[in-house]
Amino acid sequence: QVQLVESGGDLVQSGGSLRLSCTASGMSNTINAMGWERQAPGKERELVAHISTDRGTDYADSAKGRFTISRNYANNALYLQMNNLKPEDTGVYYCYADGFYYSNYRTWGQGTQVTVSS
Repeated sequence: QVQLVESGGDLVQSGGSLRLSCTASGMSNTINAMGWERQAPGKERELVAHISTDRGTDYADSAKGRFTISRNYANNALYLQMNNLKPEDTGVYYCYADGFYYSNYRTWGQGTQVTVSS
C-alpha cells in the first residue's frame, strides 16, 4: 500500500503564492504517476495537474501558466507551486498516486485546505 500526506495549504490573499507538498510512503516504488485534484465548496472534484514519466505534465486550463507540478523521486515527494492565486482556486487539494501492484490502483491523501481571499 501507498500512503500520501499533503501539506502546505493555507489562507492567502488573491495574487499570492503557495507551495503544496505531498509525501509518499509505503510501496512508493510501485507509483507510475502522481497528481493533484481539488474540490471547491459545492463542486465536484477536478484535476489540477498530473505528472508521469511517459506523459510528462498535464494541467487543467485554469492552472496553465500559474501552477507548476514537480516530483522529487529521491524523496518520494510531489509538489504544486501555485502563483497568482485567485479566489476560485479555493478548495481542498488532494494528492493522488497511480501505480501497479498486481493490479492498477489510484490512492489519495487526506487533502489540504487552500483558501484565497479577494
